[in-house]
Amino acid sequence: MAIKPASLQRGDTVGIVTLGSPLDAVTINERIAFLQGMGLQVVLGNYVYSQNGFLAGTDEQRAEDLMRMFTDTRVKMILPTRGGVGVGGILPHLDYSLISRNPKIISGYSDISILLNVLYQFSDMVTLHSLLLVDFRADTPPYNFEQFFTATSSTVSPRPILNPPGIPLVGRVGGNVSGPIVGGNLTSIVGSIGTPFEIDTAGKIIFIEETHEPINTVYRYLEHMMLAGKFDDCIGIVMGECTECPNAYGKSYDDLINEFIVPIGKPLITNLASGHGYYKAAIPIGCRVNLNSFNNTITLLEPAVR
Repeated sequence: MAIKPASLQRGDTVGIVTLGSPLDAVTINERIAFLQGMGLQVVLGNYVYSQNGFLAGTDEQRAEDLMRMFTDTRVKMILPTRGGVGVGGILPHLDYSLISRNPKIISGYSDISILLNVLYQFSDMVTLHSLLLVDFRADTPPYNFEQFFTATSSTVSPRPILNPPGIPLVGRVGGNVSGPIVGGNLTSIVGSIGTPFEIDTAGKIIFIEETHEPINTVYRYLEHMMLAGKFDDCIGIVMGECTECPNAYGKSYDDLINEFIVPIGKPLITNLASGHGYYKAAIPIGCRVNLNSFNNTITLLEPAVR
């Protein structure tokens, strides 16, 4: 069983870091003020506002900020400002043994996906595919905050991972399996294949979402995963949204699921509201879940926090 970080409570301290692409200072400060208005304290990494072209500082600087948050005893949760690109660059500069001795809640999606899975694989720590700092604003749906704060604060289990009302989970291949859930953004996952930080899907339920890629590119990435054996050894598949992914050559995301994912033959649930979509379910990476595609349910079998 993976290591659980301590639960988040009102008044706790959140460490803010920028681990991939930069975010403008005005937006960062607005989101921090909103977070503080929810009753949380904030400490900032040294390079939160940095910009080095399309990256927020060097790989070493961004990794240094993250490691500082893991060793800061005040910090209960680490919240990246955004994803973007470049998160993979910090991975060789992290001390995974030290991280496992100092588990903290860490949340994010997009390019943060690779970090979430690597921390689970290398530090044996549960991480959270959920909100980024950029999401802490007045027009974020209440569903997103409910998902986030339930995952970071509740020790109740089992607990269903539910879509918002009116958006059903859809079983496409029947099955009933249980195991740790891994995955996240497709581009980020594919970028790890062939590196020392390649995602491990053996005996896992793999969750996939994507954004702003035409469907022929999404096909290319899924084909890469298949050729790398990532669908051979997984036990189930959860397909999230492909947010603003344009059709290509007359094919849609739904066509791709039916023609490429369904024939894999693994238990499959689709339509999870997640990642880059308007609604964002909170998925604890490394926690055991039950995927029952006969009754269209995804159930968290253990809490993400202690």
